[in-house]
Amino acid sequence: MGRTEAVERRSVERVQTGVRVEKRILLVLKALAASHGTTLGDLIEGVVLHAFEGAAPFGRDTIAKIESLKRVYGLDLDARDSHLLVERKPGSRPRKRTSNG
Repeated sequence: MGRTEAVERRSVERVQTGVRVEKRILLVLKALAASHGTTLGDLIEGVVLHAFEGAAPFGRDTIAKIESLKRVYGLDLDARDSHLLVERKPGSRPRKRTSNG
């Protein structure tokens, strides 16, 4: 996600937001940001800017790191789940993915 050549920095206006995110996704994102020496906000901005251009935000080494962090934090969700997520009631047990999807 970083550039090695000298580039002019871009000034932006940032705002605080109250976005709700799945707990294990957030844990993986925070750990990934820390491992890259950056903030969660900077990581999210980079991922989104890459996605807006249809570009992959992570290289092979970072994807391997993400897989490792997913195991550490028990994150068993993948892209197929992105439109299927619903917030469960506090105290209820999570539903497992069935073998057919």
